[in-house]
Amino acid sequence: MTLLRETDSPERRVEKLSRISDVLIDRIDRLEEMRGSAWSMFQAAVALEQEVEARTRELERVLADLSERNRELAVARAAAEEANRSKTRFLRAASHDLLQPLSAARLFLTALSDTDLDPFQQELTGRLAGAFESVEELMHAVLDISRLDSQRIEFHRKPVYLGDLFRRLAIEYAPMAEVKGLALTFVPTSAVVDSDPVFLRRIAQNLVSNAIKYTESGRVLVRIRRQGDQVWLEIHDTGIGIPPADRSRIFDEFQRVGREGVAPGMGLGLSIVRRACAKLGHPITVDSEQGRGTVFRVGLPIVAPDEDGLIRIVDKTPAALRGRVALVVENDPNMRRAYELILSDQLGMVPRLAGGTAEALATMGEEPPM
Repeated sequence: MTLLRETDSPERRVEKLSRISDVLIDRIDRLEEMRGSAWSMFQAAVALEQEVEARTRELERVLADLSERNRELAVARAAAEEANRSKTRFLRAASHDLLQPLSAARLFLTALSDTDLDPFQQELTGRLAGAFESVEELMHAVLDISRLDSQRIEFHRKPVYLGDLFRRLAIEYAPMAEVKGLALTFVPTSAVVDSDPVFLRRIAQNLVSNAIKYTESGRVLVRIRRQGDQVWLEIHDTGIGIPPADRSRIFDEFQRVGREGVAPGMGLGLSIVRRACAKLGHPITVDSEQGRGTVFRVGLPIVAPDEDGLIRIVDKTPAALRGRVALVVENDPNMRRAYELILSDQLGMVPRLAGGTAEALATMGEEPPM
């Protein structure tokens, strides 16, 4: 520290005082700078706190709005699900009511076609049967789509013997292929898979039917190819093929490929196939070359044999029906009469008819429950 002494000359004392003054001024300047910096920091902290409070209020408003939107979406979703369930119930009821007279008409036509008819009458009955079959097919397709879209649909999975399925399909579609001059081949198989037999048959029916419809010449081949722990149901055809741009939309409703009028149908078959495969967990693929044919493949899990190395499937088909008594409970009189004709004339059975539960129990000699 610089000290003033009595012995210092005036010049020396002025010099020392000047240095002391400079040091003091420098300290004062630094103190002023520190005070200004602290004040700036304080002001910045206050501004930041205000900004945080504003952003917090804004975030709270956004969260409240989002919560309200979520509640609205939940209500809308519940309403949509209820509307879908109502649609399914309506379609089931409407399909049943519409299919009853159609089924009765087809049964009457079947009985009529077994009588002696002249060629003109045979043509009329054939055309009527075809028209009724088309309407009934459309109603069944709409009903199938409605069921598959329902969240409450129940599948009854069990071992399905594909050899038996192939034999049924061969009998069912041989006339359709024969009319078009196509070779329809089902390669024999002993594979047993895990699926719902009703919906698996529906899948196969739609794929085989489509293959025949869109094939003008050549053949349709149905076979099984094993790969790992699953098999692939393959349907090959030599038809018109599917352009690459159309391969995604063919599974949509009312979508058809090819020239107009090439094949009859409503364009619902592949939509049913896609929905059923998705619900059952069966992967489906399609390969096609335009003008040379198409291959549809459906992956099916193989059923493992039991300890004896066997897969047991119970066949509930009766060996003979002739002479057996059949109880028909049907509230529609036309349907009752149609069933009576088919059961008695074509199957040789003895039909017992009832219009309701009480009448059926009385026919069986039992008292209705109280």
